[in-house]
Amino acid sequence: MANILVVEDDPSMGALVERGLVGEGHDVTVVTDGVAALVEARSRSFDAAAIDVMLPEMSGFEVCRRLREMGEDFPVILVTARDAVDDRVFGLDSGADDYLTKPFAIAELNARIRAQLRRRAAGGSTVVEAGRVRLDTVAVRASVGGKDLPLSVKEFSLLRFLIQGAPEPRTRAEVLDEVWGSAEHFDPTIVDQYVSYVRKKLQASAADVAIRTVRGVGYALEVVPTP
Repeated sequence: MANILVVEDDPSMGALVERGLVGEGHDVTVVTDGVAALVEARSRSFDAAAIDVMLPEMSGFEVCRRLREMGEDFPVILVTARDAVDDRVFGLDSGADDYLTKPFAIAELNARIRAQLRRRAAGGSTVVEAGRVRLDTVAVRASVGGKDLPLSVKEFSLLRFLIQGAPEPRTRAEVLDEVWGSAEHFDPTIVDQYVSYVRKKLQASAADVAIRTVRGVGYALEVVPTP
């Protein structure tokens, strides 16, 4: 079904994950450190990756960040024993698409990968626009009136989701499902936190769009008429 890169320094865990993914019909490549992961990503094409955070020498956060710098845009799921919100936020800001906490069921990892692959397959147009804001979903690059709008990967995904739904509001659960991959494993307040980040960046760039709070529902994006 898909080519999956697994980065796990524990041989037993790596073998367990490999068996579970192969059982779903995937072609799986397992490596035990970040350098090997980057080498594999340069030498062949992958559809998704599951990367352990606690790796020797180079953390999973750093591996993910370097993959994005290399231009690799396949979905990345970070796997870790740490469940602190700050860790999850840091991982997502490193370019990860989802975050899975140990211990986990292989069935859940397979479900997360399927969700990411479906989302990628249904990507549609590579450009999303609202007012003077333009998002290139392939390059993961945002701009306002032709000038770069610096956004983290999660901020970019949040803004894209709101633009695609405009002018209808998106609930926090919908945002969590689309942007974080699950409404069950993340505190809904993380949505509020990221909305605040994006609002500030839109305001600083003099964008003609705004994120409106819809009381009791969630958030909606609207184009603000210029004077």
